[in-house]
Amino acid sequence: MEQTQRYPKLRRWNLVMAALHAIQGFIVLYLSTDFKLPLTASYLNFNVAAQKLEPASQTLFDLPLAYLVAAFFFMCSLAHLIIATVWKRGYERDLSKGMNRARWFEYSLSASTMMVAIAMLVGIYEITQLAMIFGLTAVMNLMGLVMEIHNQTTEKTKWVSYIIGVLAGAIPWLVIAVYFWTAAAYGTGDIPTFVYWIYVSIFVFFNCFAINMILQYKKIGKWREYSYGEWIYIVLSLVAKSALAWQVFAGTLRP
Repeated sequence: MEQTQRYPKLRRWNLVMAALHAIQGFIVLYLSTDFKLPLTASYLNFNVAAQKLEPASQTLFDLPLAYLVAAFFFMCSLAHLIIATVWKRGYERDLSKGMNRARWFEYSLSASTMMVAIAMLVGIYEITQLAMIFGLTAVMNLMGLVMEIHNQTTEKTKWVSYIIGVLAGAIPWLVIAVYFWTAAAYGTGDIPTFVYWIYVSIFVFFNCFAINMILQYKKIGKWREYSYGEWIYIVLSLVAKSALAWQVFAGTLRP
């Protein structure tokens, strides 16, 4: 009965979240300057004089950072709108089983885009590196989907999917940390302070998602009710995306 009573509230809450994310996306696009970062490709080039292969790179195009920020807002907005309307029954059916497939598909796109934005802010511009950061973050979130589906058929919670997701998700953060270190050790200019704050704050928020899942499966306190954890996921998603967006805006995109 408690779950049933929560569903209409969750539907309204998802509609509110769809609006809040979309509004923020449009505000970012409207207010932001045309700040761009280069997207590059690396390759080997033969040096005729030295008679050896040498690394080289080419700028493919300049990517407006505001587009990346707005993109993860719009992805989240669309997902909330879909699960509150056309996927409403599927969403409620999933919740009654203790899962939410739509969430993990959305996170696999939006969270991965967030990580690409953070990576570019620290100086990772190479397209294959960014693709791997995107892919590993997507795998991390899709492991959350596997975790929920797999444990539909187990008597005791199996954590292997969770562990694989944590390992996959840790790699992009470590790669970005290496860039911080090399910039401090060998660079001639410091990475802006606001980028460090972004790294720390979004890292903390991402770990809150992982903790929320643990609390759900351990059924601690209010997390005994799966839909309570769903509320927490929704709030965390809004706060994490908003925190990243407006820190980026304050540091690089404001007029």
